[in-house]
Amino acid sequence: MLMYERQHRILRILQDNPSVRVVELSEALGVSEATVRRDLDRMNQIGQIKRIHGGAVPAARSAPEAPVVQRSAQNQDEKSRIGKAAASLIKEGDTVFIGSGSTTLEVARHLVGRQNLTVITNALTVVTLLSQEEGIDLIVTGGFVRRSELSFIGHLTELALRELHPHKVIMGIRAVSLKEGLTNDYMPEVSTDRVIIHAAPQVILVADHTKFGHVAAALVAPMSIVHTLVTDSAIDPRVLANLRGVVKNILLA
Repeated sequence: MLMYERQHRILRILQDNPSVRVVELSEALGVSEATVRRDLDRMNQIGQIKRIHGGAVPAARSAPEAPVVQRSAQNQDEKSRIGKAAASLIKEGDTVFIGSGSTTLEVARHLVGRQNLTVITNALTVVTLLSQEEGIDLIVTGGFVRRSELSFIGHLTELALRELHPHKVIMGIRAVSLKEGLTNDYMPEVSTDRVIIHAAPQVILVADHTKFGHVAAALVAPMSIVHTLVTDSAIDPRVLANLRGVVKNILLA
């Protein structure tokens, strides 16, 4: 079992228990107590759990992410520029998956009027925006509705995605860290994010500068999975320099 898989299992166990002991995790994960201690120490350092003597307890929960409708008004200029830049990467004849979120919605907004495209989405906001576009064939995944995001997630969504093969995936994410990768704090969405990110050979991540340097509760994927990053020019230059060593293509909007 890889390190990130163990740590994801630990987070899942702590969802259902007020605390957990090292010896219990060692038995549940089938690894040594020393390995568990190293995992817990690392998770404690980045705020995923709180270390206690002999084990761990859940970390204090951060404030939940605002609903997508509310976030659409935040950093709107930056998101619009990011959306326009990302939309320029979509070529005539492409089949592209567009995920949920306020920045991905801006990508879809800049596809209005385009021709000969196929858009796959799990976002009701994108469906509403593109449903009348005659030049765009629209495929909706279906699934369990996450009301705050106006999106579909879960097993049915993942089954649909495994049957589809877009050229490109355009997605946003809760938090981005060069060291800890792409992370999300809404556990039921994590497995859907993981299927999305492996649905196409090209992953285009759209994220404004406020998303960087943060770590949420659960790993979605390492930063190296990203083929192209589209962000805004307000990103910290030091963060940008470090990202250039990992991400093949970076566009500043």
